[in-house]
Order: sequence, then C-alpha cells, then structure tokens
Amino acid sequence: MRCVSLAVQTLTVEFSGAGYKVRPLNGFSFDCDDGQLVVLLGPSGCGKTTLLSCLAGLLRPTSGSIWFDDTEVTGLRGPALSAYRRHTVGVVFQAFNLIPSLNALSNVMVPLRLSGISRSVAREKATALLAQVGLDERANHRPDQLSGGQQQRVAIARALVYDPPLILADEPTAHLDFIQVEGILRLLRALASPGRIVVVATHDQRITQLADEVVELVPILPVAELESREVTLAAGQYLFRQGDPSDLVYLVQSGDVEILRDMADGTEELLTVIGPSAYFGELGPMLNLPRSASARARGPAVLTGCSVREFRKLASQLRSPYWNQARYDANRAAAAFAGRMQDAVDLDIVSTDLLGVVGETMDAAHVELWTPPTE
Repeated sequence: MRCVSLAVQTLTVEFSGAGYKVRPLNGFSFDCDDGQLVVLLGPSGCGKTTLLSCLAGLLRPTSGSIWFDDTEVTGLRGPALSAYRRHTVGVVFQAFNLIPSLNALSNVMVPLRLSGISRSVAREKATALLAQVGLDERANHRPDQLSGGQQQRVAIARALVYDPPLILADEPTAHLDFIQVEGILRLLRALASPGRIVVVATHDQRITQLADEVVELVPILPVAELESREVTLAAGQYLFRQGDPSDLVYLVQSGDVEILRDMADGTEELLTVIGPSAYFGELGPMLNLPRSASARARGPAVLTGCSVREFRKLASQLRSPYWNQARYDANRAAAAFAGRMQDAVDLDIVSTDLLGVVGETMDAAHVELWTPPTE
C-alpha cells in the first residue's frame, strides 16, 4: 500500500461580494502525512468550506498550489481533473446531499451507476460499504426514515465508493446530537489509516481530541496581553491592509487616518476619516477577525496602539468615530420601528434594526411615534 501526502502552499482565494474584495484564504499553508486525521478548525466564514472545495478540485484558487503526492491538483485540467475528483477524493457534505426519493442503498450506488458500473456490481459494492459504516440493516430506508447520524453514515459510504485516498468532510457533526456524534467521530477516526488522509473542517472543538493534527484557520492571538506602542506614519503610509490579522486597537493622537475598503474593480472606497482623540480597529482584535478594511495616514500621523484590555479601560473616556453614524442609525431605526409597529409586524424583525444603537439619543419626534400615550 502506498503512502500518501497532502501539501497546501500559500493558497489565496479571492471573491467579489457586494462590490468589494473578500479573501477567505490569504497565503494559507499546511501539510499532512499518510494516515492522519486532520482537523481544520475555525468559526463560520473563515474559509473552511472554501479550502475543502479547493482540495476537492471544485474551486480554483486565485494563487498558490495544492499537491497530493506528486500531483499538483491546482494544475489539473479537463479529463485529468475529472479523474482526480472521481478516484482520488471523496467528499462528505455538511447537508448530506442524499436523494430523498432513493433508499440508502441506491444513494450509495448513484456515483457508481453514473460512471457506467453495472447494476449488479454497484449493488454489491454499495451493500459492502453500508455494512462498513454499520447501516446494512437500513439499506432499504429512504433519508426521511433515517436519523441525522444514519444519513451522515450513508453520505460517508457514498464518498467511499472508489476507495479514495483523500476524504474531505465538511462540518460532519453539525446536525447531530451527542449520541450520534460519537458514532460519526469513531468512523472518521477509523477511516484515517495507512494509504488515506481524512480532512475534517469544523468549528466543533470536540473533534480536536481525536485529530493527529489541528490546523487553525484563524490563529488565536493573545491580543489582550500585547503591549501598547506608539506608531508614527508618513503621509500615504498604510497601518494595516484589508484581510490582515488584527492585533491592536488604535487611538489617533495627531493627524488623520483614512479607512478604506478594497473594491472588486481594484479601486479603494473611502469609508470614513478618523481624526485626533478618536479610535478605530477595535472589533478585529476583540472578535479575532481579520481587518475588514485598510487604514492609511492622510498626512503625517501619530497613533497609539493598545491591547483589548487597555482599550476596555479607556473606552469610556474616548470619542467614538461612529457617533454621528450611530445617531443617524438610531433615528432611522426608531422610524422603522414606529412604522412596523403600526403594521403589527413581529417584534423579532424590528429588534434587528435597534441592535447596537440602544442607549443612543433619538429625536423626540420619533420617540413619540411609538411611545403609548398616557391615560
């Protein structure tokens, strides 16, 4: 049995969304060895599914490379790419993707029949695979007659029809209770064996205890412990760029700082200008998110970068750069609230408009619209 390996080198994927650029993966690298169970760990939106799509040959990255053994997956085209998708990689989807009208046996047979395998051979192979995942007694049941864990086992059996050396599983425990989770984790652990690599993308910390390697897609930085520092910027100099890891919250001592967003057409959109005594960049380090925009000095500027802990101590003394915008949003939300109250719209919908502006000053006219009159 041959040994296999997987290497991802400086992978970058760039999308255009709502007119601006998004890079869920930006220069990302990792590698793993034969027989390993590798967990790609990170919150929703960090690029886990995007990375699995690249590994499966379903999505072509903007730059970088993926190597499985001596094959450059990112360089495959046409029939070679199709052969890789069919024989090298097996994908277990988060939503199972089973055909509702077919029973478990037929769902596993589908990829075999589509590739021209005879019905008898496909049935024999599918039966053996269902037995391997512990579902031989449920072979004639449709998906709606199976539990979430059983549907996931059918999906795993289907991914194994060509005995691929690379298995990719996207959030395999997302829809399962703790009893079903245990069985799926045991199965995934067993599948990671000599001659095969299993890569699981998840935000479920429980899986990390079984993994041979855990790859953090969003490295957790000890931002609360970072020391404050003074930063001097020349005119036009960038403090950070959109997509960079977040570290400190910045207070402007002198000068002005432009906050810019990279657009899909290659231009930059000016979002706001931060002046002296104001702060910016607090949500990135607080929530462990990459920078959602770029910061550039309009002219010579001096800033103080402080840790999240220090920022929390100073927050009550600082002037928010979003004050005017928050005041406008509060008034707009109050007007929307009043209009929706008149239409008796569910309050759960209305509450999203007020999120984040509670405590802001609202125009008296707006307040009167939805304050019940006194008797």
